Amino acid sequence: MKLGVFTCLLSNKSLKEALDYFKSKGIQMVEIGCGGYPGNAHANPEVLLNDDKALEDFKNTIKESGLEISALSCHGNPLHPQKDIAAKFDTDMRNCILLAEKLGIHQINTFSGCPGDSDGSKYPNWVTCTWPNDFKDILEWQWKEKIIPYWKEFVEFAKSHGVNKIALELHPGFAVYNTDTLLKLRKAVGPEIGANLDPSHLIWQGMDTVAVVRELKDAIFHFHAKDTKIDKYNVAINGVLDTQPYGDIANRSWVFRSVGYGNGIEFWKDVVSALRIAGYDYVLSIEHEDGLMSQNEGLTKAVDCLKEVITFEDQAKSWWE
Repeated sequence: MKLGVFTCLLSNKSLKEALDYFKSKGIQMVEIGCGGYPGNAHANPEVLLNDDKALEDFKNTIKESGLEISALSCHGNPLHPQKDIAAKFDTDMRNCILLAEKLGIHQINTFSGCPGDSDGSKYPNWVTCTWPNDFKDILEWQWKEKIIPYWKEFVEFAKSHGVNKIALELHPGFAVYNTDTLLKLRKAVGPEIGANLDPSHLIWQGMDTVAVVRELKDAIFHFHAKDTKIDKYNVAINGVLDTQPYGDIANRSWVFRSVGYGNGIEFWKDVVSALRIAGYDYVLSIEHEDGLMSQNEGLTKAVDCLKEVITFEDQAKSWWE
């Protein structure tokens, strides 16, 4: 396995500055935002796809850093009921695919998206219950009319440009947010659909990360190393469905934390071991969104923890038998 980072953490720095900093921390791979919510500070496909010199400079900057690209990321909502918003996300995602083709990268990371409850909707409708029956009907309509058709077509586009892994982050607010919904879309669309597994969103939903890894197995394409701390006292009062601002840490039921500050090192050792048993031997990409730490300290703490738990070398055979 390799230690990685989502470079959006340093969007205020140039690509070279960011890579030099990450290299100094012992990072081996970088996940680069190419549009959508993460922005495109380090890789703007609209520029790189139309300027050969800019593309060559980008490639050289990566090569000279000695780091590898784990994936291009373009998280968005291409199913948004407002057509202009959906079209912008869709364009960004397709440009991300075209850039991946230019770079010889075979996977991207993104969200599944979330449609509205009808063709006349203005905002997405994330359904989390099936009663009253209105909600069940909305959910069935969304999957049949919007989610599955979109992803079938998008996967064909991706495959035609050499990208055969679409890693969806299991993220509340979108159609794919847990194990069941990821596998439902994968079954309907094909093995090109997989997970960018992020424990932080599993933890606050009450899911067991090791159990999810064991269930998903080879459907795990990428891994986000991010932690979540549950505030048991706020949960006891309000439950885990939290709409308080992320900055209101004292009153939230849960908050994102740097790796090791939501769950201890034993948790992370168990997760890494489960990943290896499942056959995952790729990157653990740090996504730092800890509101109690600086960019530098949050990343440093995560790196230190992960260096203790990641198994970097090839798995040994049972030499003792």
